Amino acid sequence: MRRREFLGLLGGAAAWPVASKAQQAERVRRVGILNILGPDDPEAHARTAVFEQTLQQLGWAVGRDLKIEAREVGGDLDSLRRYAADLIALAPDVILTIGSIALAPLQQATRTIPIVFVNVPDPVGAGFVQSMSHPGGNITGFSNFEYSISGKWAELLKQVAPTVSRALVFCDPTSAAGIGQFAVVRSVSQALGVELTPVDVRDTDEIERTVAAFAQAGNGGVIVTAGGTAAHRQLIIGLAARYKLPSPETVA
Repeated sequence: MRRREFLGLLGGAAAWPVASKAQQAERVRRVGILNILGPDDPEAHARTAVFEQTLQQLGWAVGRDLKIEAREVGGDLDSLRRYAADLIALAPDVILTIGSIALAPLQQATRTIPIVFVNVPDPVGAGFVQSMSHPGGNITGFSNFEYSISGKWAELLKQVAPTVSRALVFCDPTSAAGIGQFAVVRSVSQALGVELTPVDVRDTDEIERTVAAFAQAGNGGVIVTAGGTAAHRQLIIGLAARYKLPSPETVA
């Protein structure tokens, strides 16, 4: 399916053309949403509210001619495949997904249901689309940055805390995005003389243990990559503040 046809299903951000709706007024469209944020996360609620408001402006009322099936993962990243399979079993007209970690299991589970993604770093490098201009397959969407930008986080850390010589890097080592970002951060950090300690964001207990142990020595900082870290951002921010670990994400 071509990119324009894909986005036509969602109408700008995510809505179908009004003419098509008028022709099939008796059919309730179904949109699946797979979000790595939790159901109680204020940001998740804000995103859903804006999404529904935009649909309303485009002539689609949730509950009248549109039904949204949302699966909000929160910290339960190990259940992503189950959430993805659950959505696909509902046979939605289209699936909206946020982040590369949520997109990966959907890509593996279906090659026919249209998927629109947001906040996915380097979707070409991660293997989600063939190219930005011609994504191919059943996936298209919007990218927020390329892996090369990840090196700026290490540079910013040295700027806000010049004495830092060690850094915790929160990432998901099982995802293409996590691997790609960490590789760039490591390359830049070596040139800056900063030793890295990766932390798997899929394990909450490991996050707390690693931060507590890391903070016992001085000259430490924190780098937070994109991806599964969003589900634990409050925990990470709280730990960085408690142990006074500078971070370009939390200092700004």
